[in-house]
Amino acid sequence: MSIRHWPETERPREKLLTQGSASLSDAELLAVLLGSGVRGKDAIALGRELLQQTGSLSALLGCQDGQLRVSGLGPAKRARLAAALELARRSLAEQLTDRPSLRDPRDSGDYLNARLRHLPYEVFACLYLDNRHRVLAFEELFRGTVDGASVHPREVVRACLKHNAAAVIFAHNHPSGVAEPSAADQAVTRELGQALRLIGVRVLDHLVIGHAEPVSMAARGML
Repeated sequence: MSIRHWPETERPREKLLTQGSASLSDAELLAVLLGSGVRGKDAIALGRELLQQTGSLSALLGCQDGQLRVSGLGPAKRARLAAALELARRSLAEQLTDRPSLRDPRDSGDYLNARLRHLPYEVFACLYLDNRHRVLAFEELFRGTVDGASVHPREVVRACLKHNAAAVIFAHNHPSGVAEPSAADQAVTRELGQALRLIGVRVLDHLVIGHAEPVSMAARGML
């Protein structure tokens, strides 16, 4: 039975307007966003399938446009969903840049998680900070395959000079989902730290992004 035939109090859009968005489940919120279902599948069922495919709402947030592959999800619905997810990511970015300073790995972890967690290839990225540890910019510097990304210290130095950074936070994802820093991760972090010290830029942290919480190499004493 189509949602429009449900009692008004049970329809997601009407429920949102009368009881507030917090009263809706994740699937119901997605149903409101998608607007309608597809043949043989109402909007809530479509929302549930999206959540089942990705595993969780946070995983869905990390999906790139091309990863949204659900039977019956046409271009218009994919575009609507991709736009909403990008708005959510940009909201996280605004919260990050609005902070007076970054003092804790958790301050940047949510944003970096959303940007890198579900990429099928490895990315090495950098948050550039001023001398008060406020965010100047975020940039993906290198892309690789699931086997790893090649990180070139000269390019990192050049990027820091371009952004006039006083400090940096590195991040890279492990497409395998295991966020344990490897010996290679530690070696490249030391190499970058040595190169950046020559131009007066501090490496505050290097976060490894997997399928669980990001791992802070600073918190592990690996810097």
